Amino acid sequence: MIPPKAILGAWLLLAAPSLGSEVCPNAPIDHPGEAFSYVQPLNTTIYSPYGHSPASYPSPKINGTGGWETALKKAKHWVNKLTTEEKAWMATGQPGPCVGNVLPIPRLNFSGLCLQNGPQCIQQGSYSSVFVSGVSAAASWDRQLLYDRANALAEEHKAKGSHVILGPIGGPLGRSPYNGRTWEGFAADPYLTGVCMEETILGMQDAGVQANAKHFIAYEQETQRNPTYAPDANATTYIQDSVSSNLNDRTLHEIYMWPFANAVRARVASAMCSYNRVNGSHSCQNSYVLNHLLKGELGFQGYVMSDWGATHSGVSSIESGMDMTMPGGFTVYGELWTEGSYFGKNLTEAVHNGTVSMDRLDDMIVRIMTPYFWLGQEKNYPSVDSSVGPLNVDSPPDTWLYKWNFTGPSNRDVRGNHSAMIRQHGAASTVLLKNEKNALPLRKPRNIIIAGNDAGPLTQGPDTIGDFEFGAISARARKDGTLVQAYLNNTQIVDTGLSALAIPQHPDACLVFLKSYSAEGEDRSYLELDWNGNAVVEEVAKFCNNTIVITNSGGINTMPFADNENVTAILAQHYPGEEAGNAIADILYGDVNPSAKLPYVIAYNDSDYNAPLTTAVQTNGTYDWQSWFDEDLEVGYRYFDAHNISVRYEFGFGLSYTTYDLNNLKTSTASAKNLTALPKKQPVQPGGNPALWETVYTIKAEVSNTGDVPGYAIPQLYVEFPSSTPAGTPPNQLRGFDKVWLRPGQTKTVTFDLMRRDVSYWDVVAQDWRIPTGEFNFKAGFSSRDFRSNLGVTLIEA
Repeated sequence: MIPPKAILGAWLLLAAPSLGSEVCPNAPIDHPGEAFSYVQPLNTTIYSPYGHSPASYPSPKINGTGGWETALKKAKHWVNKLTTEEKAWMATGQPGPCVGNVLPIPRLNFSGLCLQNGPQCIQQGSYSSVFVSGVSAAASWDRQLLYDRANALAEEHKAKGSHVILGPIGGPLGRSPYNGRTWEGFAADPYLTGVCMEETILGMQDAGVQANAKHFIAYEQETQRNPTYAPDANATTYIQDSVSSNLNDRTLHEIYMWPFANAVRARVASAMCSYNRVNGSHSCQNSYVLNHLLKGELGFQGYVMSDWGATHSGVSSIESGMDMTMPGGFTVYGELWTEGSYFGKNLTEAVHNGTVSMDRLDDMIVRIMTPYFWLGQEKNYPSVDSSVGPLNVDSPPDTWLYKWNFTGPSNRDVRGNHSAMIRQHGAASTVLLKNEKNALPLRKPRNIIIAGNDAGPLTQGPDTIGDFEFGAISARARKDGTLVQAYLNNTQIVDTGLSALAIPQHPDACLVFLKSYSAEGEDRSYLELDWNGNAVVEEVAKFCNNTIVITNSGGINTMPFADNENVTAILAQHYPGEEAGNAIADILYGDVNPSAKLPYVIAYNDSDYNAPLTTAVQTNGTYDWQSWFDEDLEVGYRYFDAHNISVRYEFGFGLSYTTYDLNNLKTSTASAKNLTALPKKQPVQPGGNPALWETVYTIKAEVSNTGDVPGYAIPQLYVEFPSSTPAGTPPNQLRGFDKVWLRPGQTKTVTFDLMRRDVSYWDVVAQDWRIPTGEFNFKAGFSSRDFRSNLGVTLIEA
């Protein structure tokens, strides 16, 4: 970290490469300020597969392809009116009412940009809604739900004056179940997460608000995500650098880049570079990651902003492809140094002395303004609600350097009728994991017990999201004339036991509500439910032979109580938003037939999972925090399948109050005619080579409701690649899904359109996506281990 007084003197030094800034053994020394083109592909013979990040310069210019051509012309015309100082400050965040702020330019009638968290609600927004979390939305396996959720969320953001939503999240993907932020993202699978990213971005931007795809890339842990700084505030170096995610080229493309390709294809306005290093180089100054992969290979047309405090250089970050630094100043020990920035005045000086070209600065601002014009944000856009400023803990009003002029009403109520939709989404996202002895749905029980501290108001510690459970179920019980008894103190239940509490009437059913806390900035240290949740279940089950467990959690919880014969039903509700109680009541009482599926694997034991987080290092070298992604492609269910490990509940698993079947998997395509192994070279469009998104094969299946309750079936298609594919290819990979409403006895045809990318692997030698020769085995069913029909297909002969 460089303090304000040292910034200017150190600025020019940052133009030269340094350790951690992409210097590779035996590689040419590159000078980011020079305008020449050089890229060294990963995994070349002179390098080991990890620990280096090749250089790639210059940063590609926006060309407006993919529908932004008109907006690009407007942006260029507008940017030509700016002074150098105005351009530099547009690339530099400032303290203000929003989490991130770009200053207004009154002479051009530009009111600035308001960047706000977050992907589940407006972080700083009174009278706004709390939607289902990312992991909940992914558990729905419902494209329309994903779009509608995002669209409604963006409507609220826009009404509050937000120009940019800091979401959705494609990283963390879920490499490790211990990651603290997987609930903000979607699924431990690149295909499902890619669909979630694309639908979410379309929903947000159709509402006129810019989406921000984050965090690019391989950001899979919170521990040591930022460098450790010396206690001396004037130190110019840090003690230990942020953790480096070390992964090979194929893993980077097939796992972690995959969902971001969907995001770029959806024409996402902006992308956020992550805190971590990638193969030794900070993400926000990693030219291979930003210039070569994101802006080059994927054809990203928007702007790259830093995560808050993830900027560690000036010229290196700019020439490596970062376009905007946020929040603008430095963050040290949780406090904002508003007077210092690597950008701002230093960027102006760098342009004046020729270290950064005006051409590069112009491209940065044109990239920032093109989506602004593309979405029509210059036309009658709502002003920032003045009530958000006092709620801003990142930059409270006494830190603002600019006098913000607010217009329009304050404390706007932007909720509309979204609560009804959130209730539907909460039910559609709830996964039924176990249901025996006809435990569910509830059929007007005479007497129930509600237990567990997640069912009601806070009793013993940090609250999560379950305050609404008790009231909603009690209201429903009153309609049925059901007596409700509540025991919400976990400690009392465990220490005393229900049998010792002199319960007046023995219950017909016991509903146990448990929770698991998860948050940004810290990783999980265990996978059990909080507040001694497992013991709570065991105590209740001793007393009640019809114990129903409902969990609110950010992700994976091991569930040893699932083996207890008195635990008759288990529901995983994740973080279901403000209508949590009504949503779970709808499921419990059968008003909604559950259809959600797990977006991850629930193993029997914590130790069954691979890919542990790097939580400590035994040495104290500056660059010693290294996270080795040695599992390569074996992320999530791929690992369990590759090693034939039994699991409690597999990826894609979820029960219903009815039963389904799938058969007659067949193709409607006579043959994959004229397919070449490598895609035809075409000009890059947003998302990459457009040939990768072309449908090359179509598969159909018949799905039937074989039970007596109407409901949604979620058929899933997986692919087993031919034996000619390189070693390390997972046995089964998700490549399609659908959500189909079926009446009892009804059968419908579902269609899976396979794009070229879906049947290709990343060829590290050709640096392209290759369809392998030989027979593919397509498998369709209702989870990653429940296949009902297979189909062998050869796309390219050997």
